[in-house]
Amino acid sequence: MSSPPSVRVPLALEAREIGCVAGRLPGPTLIAIAGIHGNEQAGIKSARRVLKRLACADIDLRGEFVVFAGNVSAMREGRRYLARDLNRAWTDAKVADLEARAARFEGVSASLGRDQSVHALDAEDREQLEILAAVRAVMARARGSVYLVDLHTTSAYGVPFALFGDTAPQRAFVSALPLPIIKGLEEQVEGVLSAYWTRRGCVTFAVEGGQHHDQGSVDNLEAVLLLAAQSAGLFAVGDVEDAVAAHALLEGRRGSLPRFMEVVRRHAIAPGDGFTMEPGFRNLDHAHTGRLLARDRTGDIRAPHDGLVMLPLYQPEGDDGFFWGRAVASV
Repeated sequence: MSSPPSVRVPLALEAREIGCVAGRLPGPTLIAIAGIHGNEQAGIKSARRVLKRLACADIDLRGEFVVFAGNVSAMREGRRYLARDLNRAWTDAKVADLEARAARFEGVSASLGRDQSVHALDAEDREQLEILAAVRAVMARARGSVYLVDLHTTSAYGVPFALFGDTAPQRAFVSALPLPIIKGLEEQVEGVLSAYWTRRGCVTFAVEGGQHHDQGSVDNLEAVLLLAAQSAGLFAVGDVEDAVAAHALLEGRRGSLPRFMEVVRRHAIAPGDGFTMEPGFRNLDHAHTGRLLARDRTGDIRAPHDGLVMLPLYQPEGDDGFFWGRAVASV
């Protein structure tokens, strides 16, 4: 299969919050963040479907389900990001620096009697500050445990899969999904959103729903959100009939791929490397020893042994050429 074209599709959004459904009874909170990369818009569409379904369902919903758009400015231009990757900005040090800069510029603006702060922060700075405020507000009003799902799609075709930081609560949360499950990616990439909120007490995972512009990716992410809400405890097994179909849909996507995998290493790239991924790889794909994976200015990049190619890069923006992984017995 040839690699998909890079297409920019602007998305009109009116607000950070896409929607919220709150039950009468106390219970867990599930936060979904869609489009932290602005060219990954399937999560917005899938979340709107789930919000409507839960709002209309005749069930005693417990807790709250709320959806936020990620990089709104980039989504409005159909780009992955405007100044920098917003899913690499979530280290404790970077967040502390951002908030210190924002406070400093606000103080200067107040003393001058005019708003200069907006000019001192780049587009992703402003997006991140709004996301921080929005998620913190939801956590402050939570009536139980807080769960967070980070919704993504990929530039390559392929099956949906889940990624998580290896903690016992997150292992239990993600294991309810009949998807390929990958551990270790958060340890390979610094500053991802899900890892930051894990450190703040949320139970999290990220999911890659499929290729950016494939309608099936919307279906996949809708199924993931329904099952995540059920796994978190917003409703009981059997309360939402569509959850059964969601489980069957995702179970059928995996094909010959192993159920559990781990990332072994990341092939990082930089401007000037001349990196080009070989066409035809899916977002998760088997590769045998010696297979040509990519090329750069130094020559061919080949599989060191039998393993798995993960998240091959088929778009101009990004600094992850691909990840290399292997099957494991369990997570």
